[in-house]
Amino acid sequence: MAPERDLFSYPKYWAECYGTAPFLPMSRAEMDTLGWDSCDIILVVGDAYVDHPSFGMAVVGRMLEAQGYRVGMICQPDWNSKHDFMQLGKPNLFYGVSAGNMDSMINRYTADKKIRHDDAYTAGDIGGKRPDRAVIVYTQRCKEAYNDVPVIIGGIEASLRRIAHYDYWSEKVRRSVIFDAKADILIYGNAERPLIEVAYRIASGEAISDIQDVRGTAVIRKEALPHWRGVDSTAIDKIGRIDPIYNPYGADDVGCSSYSEFAKEGIDLTKPVAAEAKPIMVQTARPKPWEQTYVKLPAFEQVSVNKPLYAHASRILHQETNPGCARAIMQRHGDRHIWVNPPAFPLSTEEMDLVFGLPYQRVPHPVYGQNKIPAYEMIKTSINIMRGCFGGCSFCSITEHEGRIIQSRSKESIMQEVKDIRDKIPGFTGIISDLGGPTANMYRLNCQNPKAEQTCRRPSCVYPTICEHMDTDQSPTVELYREARTIPGIKKVLVASGVRYDLAVQDPNYVRELVQHHVGGYLKIAPEHTEDGPLSKMMKPGMGAYDKFKEMFDRFSKEAGKEQFLIPYFISAHPGTTDLDMVNLGLWLKERDFKLDQVQNFYPSPMANATTIYHTEMNSLKNINKANSEVVPVPKGERQRRLHKAILRYHDPKGWPMIREALIRLKLEHLIGRSKGCLVPAESKDEQFKKPNRSGKPALSRHTGLNPAAKAVAQTAKKPFAKNHEPAANNAGQKGKPKVRSNRQP
Repeated sequence: MAPERDLFSYPKYWAECYGTAPFLPMSRAEMDTLGWDSCDIILVVGDAYVDHPSFGMAVVGRMLEAQGYRVGMICQPDWNSKHDFMQLGKPNLFYGVSAGNMDSMINRYTADKKIRHDDAYTAGDIGGKRPDRAVIVYTQRCKEAYNDVPVIIGGIEASLRRIAHYDYWSEKVRRSVIFDAKADILIYGNAERPLIEVAYRIASGEAISDIQDVRGTAVIRKEALPHWRGVDSTAIDKIGRIDPIYNPYGADDVGCSSYSEFAKEGIDLTKPVAAEAKPIMVQTARPKPWEQTYVKLPAFEQVSVNKPLYAHASRILHQETNPGCARAIMQRHGDRHIWVNPPAFPLSTEEMDLVFGLPYQRVPHPVYGQNKIPAYEMIKTSINIMRGCFGGCSFCSITEHEGRIIQSRSKESIMQEVKDIRDKIPGFTGIISDLGGPTANMYRLNCQNPKAEQTCRRPSCVYPTICEHMDTDQSPTVELYREARTIPGIKKVLVASGVRYDLAVQDPNYVRELVQHHVGGYLKIAPEHTEDGPLSKMMKPGMGAYDKFKEMFDRFSKEAGKEQFLIPYFISAHPGTTDLDMVNLGLWLKERDFKLDQVQNFYPSPMANATTIYHTEMNSLKNINKANSEVVPVPKGERQRRLHKAILRYHDPKGWPMIREALIRLKLEHLIGRSKGCLVPAESKDEQFKKPNRSGKPALSRHTGLNPAAKAVAQTAKKPFAKNHEPAANNAGQKGKPKVRSNRQP
């Protein structure tokens, strides 16, 4: 799956003679010191400037600088006027705009749509330093400053809004962000490859309006690109067949998704094809069925009012994420179309090494003085060893942004960064805080069949089961850990990134190395839930994998003579979760005496599969069919979402009244009380006395009889706790485990 051109093969721009800047300049004074009369490219970003490879705009800036361009930075400008956007003068080539490392709306608002008053990407942790929908606002101000300068938008905010998308904050479907921002080009995913090509073509004198075919970009067009053929998918059940590759040699040349197409025709691909010997004939190469092919999605005007069509469009989009076989996507917005080119090819190991080996200062720009930037403080001694994730969790945006294909750095490059941290970070204590990435244990793991990988359309390589083509040997990661902790001056190397535990249990040597040498007493992992309903919509494994990992974790900790603990992480109010599911999860937590202080309600981020389910209440993980599409229960509304969060924190008295009401409604009153199997205690007389009525006065005196809810509890107080109401781990491989049941649906 190699691209046609290496990332560093482009001719350098003439300004290369100015050399490398200590920091990319943020003021005219810095430009004067560097001897610049102007910037070739100006990056406008919603984060404070930290010159570190964990900050996207630092990577983009240093990459462009390595190509010879003079790059300036405008960070967290005052967006109320165009003045700050002109402080570095007019860029010679273009503006590059990003909201920063986080989506500006997620950065600004909680899952309950409450305003945050802090911002980890701002000096001093001060909130409000960037506008809502920063990509739109920044682009408009750039156009006001210099309306003849092209604007290219990118970063995660633009990436997740590249087509019509459900917007949680306005509770409606919005247009592709490129229309609202009025930008010239949108770059989605990791930007290096498409951005370098676009910059080179602009610098070579090509008009930006003519740059329409770069992989990893989206543009506005009146019609499809010339010589491309379309596949109509504007209606349900019109997905458009993807023809399997012609395969004269047997199964080796067929992608994972193609097997089902042959099976329907009664062809067994596991057996060699019987063919009589014929003279060898030279034939012209047959074009691959996805090349110069685009899929026409339902229009914005349709998906904004028709939920089944929205779910259908989302499903098609997520099928077109593999760079090896993805088709372009076209979606009408009014009298124009958003044209989304296929994804950019992933970086090779050599290219990754060069990107991470650029001359980063690894500290914030001096302009911030002694003000700390929390995001930097958290990652300043951590190392990113890879990109991408093939887990495909429906609520996560990694797949939509970084892709499913793992892009790994070499061990030599990573060891050099360990030494750089040791030698360059002020106050370094000898502890590497994290050696990981989007997922800790996917380093160097790839499909073992490159030809199958090129045509695979599975949304996950590990769900519902681990693909037979997927490599699960994590010994390269073990070797990496061992070498890193032997470097002089390194006292400990911790692993804080998420461990994919269902993958980890496939390699006990990895679990042993992790547990005995790289856990700082506690290890956080994310089962997310215990019940089949929500887990199937999350695309997460059952609790059997968690139980197996916990058994290994405890055994290897004991071998090392260490007392260590697993901290499970759960999501409440995820699509597919009923009130009954949450009760089961709460009982599971209480039985194991887990008392979670920080819990996360599901946050519908743009374009995620789970967000589509949240909006449509349809299972877009399966084919959308007019006749029998699966209806999914979705916790919506402040009250139900608060209830699910309260059940996760069953130990907090503030949530007890709400939980009691829900248990009574579900006819599970026997779970209220002081016995071992109860979820929350019964209402005390003090609570009854303090409870206000509609007039705001106490509803009861100390001598008043019980209220109806308390009576219901009292009537069932003598009932023994039924064994079939004990929580049970949800294990796909074990049947018949008891759990809470009720004839009444929540």
